[in-house]
Amino acid sequence: MLAGTVLLDGDVRMRGSINVADLWSLPQHDVEVAFMCRTSGMRRHRFTGPLLVEVLQAAEPDFDPGERKDRLRFLVSVLGRDGHHAVLSWGEIDPEFSGVEAVLGTTMDGSVLGERGPHLAVPGDRCGGRQISGVTEIRICSDDLLWTRGQQVGYRS
Repeated sequence: MLAGTVLLDGDVRMRGSINVADLWSLPQHDVEVAFMCRTSGMRRHRFTGPLLVEVLQAAEPDFDPGERKDRLRFLVSVLGRDGHHAVLSWGEIDPEFSGVEAVLGTTMDGSVLGERGPHLAVPGDRCGGRQISGVTEIRICSDDLLWTRGQQVGYRS
């Protein structure tokens, strides 16, 4: 895959990829993040890019269109080039629910990220664990594998 390209996959109708130029064509949002990094102390950055939820809506997640709350069953896993990954819930980024303005930043502190790839920026996090640089893949998945429908889930003691 080309540098700066993000694969969109999972429980979606439109699997594919999006590059930084595609991200620039979407409405841009500015967010500031401030978090405590265990190794380098307090960090502050300003990112510009499209909202993560708007990028993911283009992939057409497999929501039940007749059930508004069906979206709340979906998880979003974001992977960076360095192997770092984090999971968000759809309800967390959906403006009808929590509406966290997570962005796929195409610029950081005024510098274009370009081939380095977009950066997931999650405002409000106190730790930088969900700030993912060089995003290469995003998967949207329902929680179906976590819950066995119609069956009792057994737990080990």
